[in-house]
Amino acid sequence: MLLTISKFTCKIKPLMNYRVYSKKIDEILPKNLLEDIYTAAQQKQLGVIYDKRPFKITLEKDKKYNWCSCGMSRQQPFCDGTHKNQKLRITMKPVRVQVAETKEYWLCNCKQTSHRPFCDGTHRQQHIQDAIKKY
Repeated sequence: MLLTISKFTCKIKPLMNYRVYSKKIDEILPKNLLEDIYTAAQQKQLGVIYDKRPFKITLEKDKKYNWCSCGMSRQQPFCDGTHKNQKLRITMKPVRVQVAETKEYWLCNCKQTSHRPFCDGTHRQQHIQDAIKKY
């Protein structure tokens, strides 16, 4: 019996540190209700790495947000219009976001996610961790 409990504990232990935003599972990651209407989420370019950690924020149901995809906004994780400055030559557009329910979401701050604007754990890759040095 002790051996069985030990095996059971070993199988459960990895699940104890499970975080929804760090796994690439489409059923678990939140859905942007506007992704079919506004196609900025499908841009091929990746923005400048702003931070190596996601941003946790409460988003309200039926409210529309502009998530910064270029990484140059001073009001991260949201867009402040910096991409409109012609001298910076930024071709990326913000991603329009609307969620189905009011709750806390993890928004990507490394701008490298493949599930824009939500974090999918891409920030854990070594090249992203090396891009932003600790202060």
